Amino acid sequence: MDTIHIKDDFIKLGQALKLAGMVESGAEAKAAVQDGLVEVNGEVEYKRGRKLCPGDEFSYKGKIFHVH
Repeated sequence: MDTIHIKDDFIKLGQALKLAGMVESGAEAKAAVQDGLVEVNGEVEYKRGRKLCPGDEFSYKGKIFHVH
């Protein structure tokens, strides 16, 4: 499991995917989320704007990331 560190109280899912290096653009993040390829806390998430807070986890392409 990898960790991404945020400076604010939350980060949006699309931004987290970019910060983790899993996508190169917002459009790529949007497509991945809309296609049901991203999970947040073990459940498929379809909203790119979903707010992730410290303690949340998200996964994409078999990689799991912990928000810290």
